[in-house]
Amino acid sequence: MAVHESDVCVIGGGITAALFAQRLSRRIPGLKIIVIEAGERLFDVENRFTHRQRSLAYGENPWPGDLIEDQAAKGIISRTMAVGGSALRWQGHANRFSEEDLRLHSKYGVAVDWPLEWSELERYYCEAERTIGVSGDPSPHAEDRRSEPYPMPGMVLTYSLNHIKEWAEKSGVPFYSCPQAKNTTDYDERPMCRRCNTCTYCPIGARYSPDFTYKKLLASKAIELHDRTLVRKLVLDERTPRIVEAQAVNRANPAQTESYRARTFVLASGYTWTPHLLLLSACARFPDGLANSSGLVGRYMTGHPFVSANIEFDGPFYAGMDEHHPLISRQFFRCASDRPYARFDIQIFESSAGHQARLAREDGELMFGDALLEDWRTRASRAAARVRMYIDSHPDRDSRLTLDTGSRNKLGDPLPVIEHKLDGATERRYPAIRRQIVDLYERMARAGNAKILSVTDSTYLDHPSGGCRMGNDPATSVCDSYGRTHDHENLLLIGSPTLPTGGCTNSTMTFSALTLRSADRVAQMLAAH
Repeated sequence: MAVHESDVCVIGGGITAALFAQRLSRRIPGLKIIVIEAGERLFDVENRFTHRQRSLAYGENPWPGDLIEDQAAKGIISRTMAVGGSALRWQGHANRFSEEDLRLHSKYGVAVDWPLEWSELERYYCEAERTIGVSGDPSPHAEDRRSEPYPMPGMVLTYSLNHIKEWAEKSGVPFYSCPQAKNTTDYDERPMCRRCNTCTYCPIGARYSPDFTYKKLLASKAIELHDRTLVRKLVLDERTPRIVEAQAVNRANPAQTESYRARTFVLASGYTWTPHLLLLSACARFPDGLANSSGLVGRYMTGHPFVSANIEFDGPFYAGMDEHHPLISRQFFRCASDRPYARFDIQIFESSAGHQARLAREDGELMFGDALLEDWRTRASRAAARVRMYIDSHPDRDSRLTLDTGSRNKLGDPLPVIEHKLDGATERRYPAIRRQIVDLYERMARAGNAKILSVTDSTYLDHPSGGCRMGNDPATSVCDSYGRTHDHENLLLIGSPTLPTGGCTNSTMTFSALTLRSADRVAQMLAAH
């Protein structure tokens, strides 16, 4: 058995692990931090132009090597397992939750309140935006007040997006450029965005991804990174509830057992693999899994459903420059206390479906010169927008992750399965919220001489989180607001699993802000000792 000792052992190698390790190493220089990741390190930015080219030409995976064949789980929406995690391929939408999200029960009598104040979270939002590098413009809504401006000005709207904005605002709903983790100037040694329309595999690093942070941490010797190493179990001290060891295997040599011993353990494995590892680590004193005296590990898995529409309206429209950059409206983030509860955001994207240039007519006749240009201009005379409204919904206690004993990896460990379930109150009000959203689509269409081509409902919860919800009461939560588990004083959970509710917009900046706050807390605790 190989034994590795450290001050802090971070399990998981995604965006939260990167931000946590970076913050903690700056707070306490010289601290020994080991980061363990089951996937590989894909530090190959010099090859990404080639990966991009082959993806466009042949539909190949632009992130080769980003999965582990026998670690697939049922019910998840992201398969990425590599150093950097899902944020290797995210679109970079950097929205915040709103103050209401932290006081849903107090303000509206629904779901639960979060165990921290908005003013503190807002301060760490600013920290996260600076750390990651976010470009954005001020919101037109007074309720979205900020204590600091964005680090970079917002992305300039394309011709087509300006046209969509003009059309959409005829309905009386204000829209503005969605904040993004993309550089509009050179920032943090990464270049500005060139708008090549391949944001999920940015070939130059203009869109933030955690691999850049890891490379800096390794170059400065701030961390050790053990990739291709799968942690299978956390082990308790024989006499106390402290965690003393993480048992792992190196995937290159599964016969070799790896033992990680540390003063503090940090689980940063995302909404799927964090509760999964806690359940796998069941023992005589915690037969239902570690950190699970409340019985809530793997429960209250959350996210949000959405209702989408494709809407066609008068052009001209020239799509294809930046289809990952949406407009956003937060007008419906708030709900009047004297009206039925309904909260959702609105995001509008360019849609090039049916409007891209072509080289041949329907009958196969090739077009050249003026004929080709005239056909393109004719097709561009009608524009298409993809509109999506994310709904604030709340999880049932039985919205959960469990161990699937009928599906195991090569080592024999049961894999996780997730089954989302909305609580009864959400299910009862959902039809009325959906009707309100469809009415809004129809209002937008009428105001702008447009035609609704389709309306579709989601079949899954997007931006998933939960499974280890935070709270002040150990009987109704797994960890406190810093992620420190109620059952084990030296075990912290960071990132998306700790969110009690999923909001009605992208959650990456929210759990990134919480992660930086947790890192500061751990630094204080370690400094005190």
